[in-house]
Amino acid sequence: MNQDTFRYDNRIVRAFAIATVIWGLVGFLAGLLIACQLFLPELNLNLQYTTFGRLRPLHTNAVIFAFVGNGLFMGIYYSLQRLCKARMFSDGLGWFHFWGWQAILVAAAVTLPLGLTSSKEYAELEWPIDIAIAVVWVAFTVNLMGTIVKRREKHLYVAIWFYIATAVTVALLHIGNSLAVPAGLFKSYSIYAGVQDALVQWWYGHNAVAFFLTTPYLGLMYYFLPKAAQRPVFSYRLSIIHFWGLIFIYIWAGPHHLLYTALPDWAQSLGMVFSVMLVAPSWGGMLNGLLTLRGAWDRVRQDPMLKFMVVALTAYGMATLEGPLLAIKSVNALSHYTDWTIAHVHTGALGWNGFFTFSMLYWLFPRLYRTELYSVKLANWHFWVALLGMMFYAVPMYWSGITQGLMWKQFTADGFLQYPNFLETVLQLFPMYRLRAIGGTLYIIGAFIMAYNLWKTAQAGSFEEESEVVVPAKNYSAAETGTPGKFAWGHRWLEARPLTMTALAFVAVLVGGLVEIVPMYLVKENVPTITGVRPYTPLEVLGRDLYIREGCVGCHSQMVRPFRSETERYGEYSKAGEFVYDHPFLWGSKRTGPDLHRVGGKYPDAWHFNHMDNPRSTSPGSMMPRYSWLLDQKMDMAAVGPRIAALRSVGVPYPAGYETQAMVDLKQQASGIVTRLNTARIETQPDREIIALIAYLQRVGTDIKASNPIAPATVSLQP
Repeated sequence: MNQDTFRYDNRIVRAFAIATVIWGLVGFLAGLLIACQLFLPELNLNLQYTTFGRLRPLHTNAVIFAFVGNGLFMGIYYSLQRLCKARMFSDGLGWFHFWGWQAILVAAAVTLPLGLTSSKEYAELEWPIDIAIAVVWVAFTVNLMGTIVKRREKHLYVAIWFYIATAVTVALLHIGNSLAVPAGLFKSYSIYAGVQDALVQWWYGHNAVAFFLTTPYLGLMYYFLPKAAQRPVFSYRLSIIHFWGLIFIYIWAGPHHLLYTALPDWAQSLGMVFSVMLVAPSWGGMLNGLLTLRGAWDRVRQDPMLKFMVVALTAYGMATLEGPLLAIKSVNALSHYTDWTIAHVHTGALGWNGFFTFSMLYWLFPRLYRTELYSVKLANWHFWVALLGMMFYAVPMYWSGITQGLMWKQFTADGFLQYPNFLETVLQLFPMYRLRAIGGTLYIIGAFIMAYNLWKTAQAGSFEEESEVVVPAKNYSAAETGTPGKFAWGHRWLEARPLTMTALAFVAVLVGGLVEIVPMYLVKENVPTITGVRPYTPLEVLGRDLYIREGCVGCHSQMVRPFRSETERYGEYSKAGEFVYDHPFLWGSKRTGPDLHRVGGKYPDAWHFNHMDNPRSTSPGSMMPRYSWLLDQKMDMAAVGPRIAALRSVGVPYPAGYETQAMVDLKQQASGIVTRLNTARIETQPDREIIALIAYLQRVGTDIKASNPIAPATVSLQP
């Protein structure tokens, strides 16, 4: 029999493994800092680069794309070579992928604290970095598909199906959601507006969770769990149903993030129905993993890697049951915008992704360094400390979320809001926030224990840069296909044709997006016109961009839902037609502070000035950081022209050549605000950033009002 001799590349695996550990510690520490800022606002340090609003996206990007991203690449580069019996298609593409990804992460770590953000959740990075992400992802995909094409195994193992779906879907989601028109080197405006932007964003946002945090890790589960347990996968048939059911249904579920918003009801209902359907394929995958361990529970007790894996799968099952539960409208009415969502997200992040990544690292390091794990005892300590930390994190956040939801909706016997002051509800949460910080600290201690254990393991061993392999030459004989039974013969045929499988997977994920997004543009009734809605003035454009820069959307929503508790507290519920000039939308996903969609005209200019300088001067006990630099820094007036031009190009009806008039209108409106502040004995200059932010806040939600005495329309811009 002819034989092939070749070498697996372990260097790229080690590089991603080390990056996983380092970025994990960075992301966890950033998360602990912002968690503490919520009950100790002094930790914002009164610096514009270290506020909660700027560090929150840094934390989410570091955990999702740096820690989990490097972890999934580590696992894929290791497992794919062995599943295909082939070295990666291109070493050069692999290293371009590695260093390109790390450069993107460093760019994120620099730009996000600087306030350079698009504000779109999980997609905050600005357009030059978005382009870099697309280029690097294409390099990864080419390397992935090239390796699959040159494989020595005819049939694709189930793990590879999930890798393929991840590669094509993430590219589709990233490019579709990131389409924007640049208005400067690190400033752009989404081509979508308002309701359409919200739908596209959560088509992306929900499926970033699905196809970046879930599908690749399920593929890795199908490889690493049977390897560690030394047991075959429980059910090949169930894996087929799991894969196709998951990738088809998942893509439809994004609108469940927008229940009771201005999104048309048909889209909300569609998202809810498909979210409930997700329980079946999700639990099918979880059970397929756990039942693979049948007969191997003695190994679970002895092997810390399997302990982490079991908790990871259990957390995956809990999160994928809770997600559909939260997508039911009656439950969502209580949970949305509360800490319940934070608890749900971190059950997945800490339990599923975190514990699974720890499991892979414990399995890989001894094999890469040809030695035993330095200390099984330390690994067990890591397991129990991290598990305790996860419990201390999640349970207080569930308690906090339910407390918020109930207090927001509570009425007295006389029919008045029990807690009309939003701050009353916030102050009740501080004990839970402190407990969460304890949980985060324990989780981080566990991560440091792991880092030490892996470092000592590497020191004790000798790194194997390349593993030599001798296998039979390509031989697609019937003996290699196995006997899958009648049910799976058709799929067995498909597994031998990776390009066909890739095309079918792409169609499966494309259908749901097209059905939901295309009607939002073609059917005018989805976004009814409101005649009073007009574009933002130049000063308001700058103010809105400052609102985005400071990350205000991370704590404040701009969406009054049609509940009596919300209309009593905030005012008229939000309408789809009010957001037609919002590039991007700013509906938010969490209320750490009150909703702001009807804040325009609610307070005088002096209140906003003092509130931004020192929130506790107007709201005693507030956890909001100070924004004193807004009082001193000058607004970027040179940016007005390019931003007006960019907004016009995405559909905002500014008159041709309005850039020449924009500065006149800006100064006129700023002068009016300064005059009102002077009346309140506040001295400032019309070119300060605080003036632009006040202009925007006084405008928000006022277009449907008959009049707004605080911010009269004194500029020349016409609707």
